[in-house]
Amino acid sequence: MQFEEVVYKIKINQGGILNKNVAKTEEKQILRGVSGVVLPGEMLAMLGPSGSGKTTLLTAVGGRLGGGLAGSITYNGMPFSNAMKRNTGFVTQDDALHPHLTVTETLVYTALLRLPRTLTKQEKVQKAEAVITQLGLSRCRDSIIGEPLLRGVSGGERKRVSIGQELLINPSLIFLDEPTSGLDSTTAQRIVSKLWELSNGGRTIVMTIHQPSSRLYYMFHKVLLLSEGNPLYFGKGSGALDYFASIGFAPLLAMNPADFLLDLANGVATADTNEDQTAIKQKLVLAYKTNLSDNVNAELNVGYQCYDSTMDDRQFRGWATTWWEQFSVLLRRSLKERKHDSFSGVKIGQVLAISILCGLLWWKSDISHLQDQVGLFFFASGFWGFYPLFQAIFTFPQERMMLAKERASGMYHLSSYFMALTSGDLPMELVLPTVFVLITYWMAGLKPTPQCFFSCLFALLYSVLCSQGLGLAIGAIVMRQRSAIVLGSVIMLTFLLASGYYVQNVPKFISWIKYISISHYTFKLLLGSQYKPGETYPCGSGKTCLVEDSPSVKPVGLDGQAASLMALAVMLVGYRVIAYVALMRIGVPKR
Repeated sequence: MQFEEVVYKIKINQGGILNKNVAKTEEKQILRGVSGVVLPGEMLAMLGPSGSGKTTLLTAVGGRLGGGLAGSITYNGMPFSNAMKRNTGFVTQDDALHPHLTVTETLVYTALLRLPRTLTKQEKVQKAEAVITQLGLSRCRDSIIGEPLLRGVSGGERKRVSIGQELLINPSLIFLDEPTSGLDSTTAQRIVSKLWELSNGGRTIVMTIHQPSSRLYYMFHKVLLLSEGNPLYFGKGSGALDYFASIGFAPLLAMNPADFLLDLANGVATADTNEDQTAIKQKLVLAYKTNLSDNVNAELNVGYQCYDSTMDDRQFRGWATTWWEQFSVLLRRSLKERKHDSFSGVKIGQVLAISILCGLLWWKSDISHLQDQVGLFFFASGFWGFYPLFQAIFTFPQERMMLAKERASGMYHLSSYFMALTSGDLPMELVLPTVFVLITYWMAGLKPTPQCFFSCLFALLYSVLCSQGLGLAIGAIVMRQRSAIVLGSVIMLTFLLASGYYVQNVPKFISWIKYISISHYTFKLLLGSQYKPGETYPCGSGKTCLVEDSPSVKPVGLDGQAASLMALAVMLVGYRVIAYVALMRIGVPKR
């Protein structure tokens, strides 16, 4: 892999809310002409303080950065392509893993998605087993990954699982962002040792690392030192101290080479601590251009002559698996992971408690208590509007890191992921409202006919699917959980207010809201499931009145059932289309 004069710029806004009149856009340069080459069998470590551009450079050379990127980045002399994307491994700093899956399940599902269709399912499982053995994960193979509030494998084991996901495709080039971050020195040593063994096997390893120990430092074949986007050193790790000593920067006592390099990158010179930090950095940048730049360019030219042009065609030129295979694997993975959340004891207990409480409050009501029954239907439309909405809002924000990582690796079509996730949620989303109707309907003494019961159940389930779609759309657009919750609450409360129960004489200039309200159409369908035009009820003093003329029913009406079904159908599909389109922006940026 070669990168030559890589420059990256971003635009930032100056000013802000308090200074709108002086707000302007400025361009900030993150990388300032960085070059280097890494050959098979070599491990390159990018060093530098926070904000020096390490991760930006790694993301750029890993084919995952777009925008204001300039310079040349090639892989065996070829530009980045989809085939190369599926032939390289990229391990992010934050391990994006499903917490309820075991180590074995995580790697097996990854193998089924990423390995080519020429392999049988059993052969793919064997590949996953081999990686488990190779990375020393046999002891925890049946342990779940876990998360902060769910006990699982250790941090080092999580990192090895993330590395194992990339090793499944047997990549010749592996990128790692801070693979030792947050780990103790012994665990970090084990991980880097595994990477060193992989590089000795002919792979090319590129990583960022913040402050390695001296034991780790001497495993690196090459080191790239960055400071504020400028290269200060590129070459053999063992030769870094000699180089800086030759230009007048040498440690006064024996110390970890990585610590000394980071001091220099921060503008701290051991020999003269009183010297200005900015001046030291400028001196180091100038020294690099004078002493090392020509050597790096010469190494680049040699690298261009050594690549094997057939490498890019090695495997995975197209999708590794078919759309249906992707959907099938993702559906099974989604059901196994999300069932723990959807069927948690708290949620089941909540629905059971609400169902029984509603049944007791509306115990054996009949049409003589029309107002009470209408109130029950309005409550049901409101509760089963909010409940699935908030369930769905969290779906994509929680999956964002996983989706970005897996799409960047070319594991599957976005459509197969979206269909698997939404299809897998359907049975889980529909079970609890069905339980609610089964309990509350009969306790409340509603009409005991199959037609009325199933019409009520259908209307409620239909509403749940529409509310779920709205939640998916809000979550996919906003992607920040707190903001999504606020937006979802405002929208659903607006729908409830406009549904025709609270306010019956809505001014015409705002009455249009009911035509986009899920609650309005659900409320109308629930009323239609129980009452028919021309039906009467006792309205006091021995008189009978038409149900449709009741003050609580008349604003909504019993007509327009077919139109309500069509409106909800449009919402059912439309909200999911919006969610899908919003998700399309998550993935690999175009270069």
